[in-house]
Amino acid sequence: MSVSDLPKVELHLHHEGAAPPEFIRQLAFEKKVDLSRVFDERGGYAFENFVHFLQVYEAATSVLKTPEDYARLTRAVLEQSAANGVIYCETFLSPDFCGGGDVAAWREYLAAIQEAADRAEAEWGVILRGIVTPVRHFGPEQAKRTALCAAETAGDWIVGLGMGGDEGKGHQGDFAYAFDMAREAGLRLTTHAGEFGGPESVWEAIRDLNVERIGHGVRAIEDPKLVAELVARQITLEVCPGSNVVLGLYPSFAAHPIQRLREAGVRVTVSTDDPPFFHTTMRREYDMLAEAFGWEEDDFRAINLTAAEAAFCDEDTRARIKKKLESN
Repeated sequence: MSVSDLPKVELHLHHEGAAPPEFIRQLAFEKKVDLSRVFDERGGYAFENFVHFLQVYEAATSVLKTPEDYARLTRAVLEQSAANGVIYCETFLSPDFCGGGDVAAWREYLAAIQEAADRAEAEWGVILRGIVTPVRHFGPEQAKRTALCAAETAGDWIVGLGMGGDEGKGHQGDFAYAFDMAREAGLRLTTHAGEFGGPESVWEAIRDLNVERIGHGVRAIEDPKLVAELVARQITLEVCPGSNVVLGLYPSFAAHPIQRLREAGVRVTVSTDDPPFFHTTMRREYDMLAEAFGWEEDDFRAINLTAAEAAFCDEDTRARIKKKLESN
């Protein structure tokens, strides 16, 4: 068996960011929206840097207007996940894009997404759970509205809160109210840090938001005390190597710090972030990591067990995931 054939657990996937370009083009055609500037000559998403990527992301997302659009998106995303051997996935969903932060509208979108996810699980065996995501550059007040949507729909399917967006806007602590609201509702917490923000952004996430997972977090490697803190607290990093390489954090997979973080005892997992934007898949991530670091089946099995243990799902679902991992 090739390592890319192993069953996989993915903890860091942006729902709209996983939309296949052809899916977005079709929606744009149906809605008579000109998105030509979003694509390159080969039909992929076109962007020049991280800020431009965010702009292209939001432009592509602009054609997703209704609960039915999101149901179709969910099926398209999970078809790709299943094709890549993903058995469990947590996806970032933003009520900002699904009803503008209104709780009643968010419920309608969420019902459509869940129904599509349930059908995909029955058909392909891939389990999906949702993490509600405030968008950092939309500001702390909007994040409170997003957190209220999360709190009102917390349960077996909406399992966490995790902030994304532009790390250059404000500080993690600015969003403490939203994270406290989610925590009180029983949701588990993660946030993007240590990607374009340096080690201090990870310190802020730990200190000011008290999260148990960090989205990316790779720049923690620049601060040995922070690495030790991550190990001591058993904080899990949702590492997306291909994304980091495409966005220029590191020149290659071989230069990526995931191996050094793992050797230091940090709990690391592997995800794709926004796979079509970064020309990657979970299979490709595994193949590239195997090539760069000589990782074998046992290494990836350990990574997936870490991911299963760090997943925000209920214990019955976790047991199902582990059983699937152990049976292969």
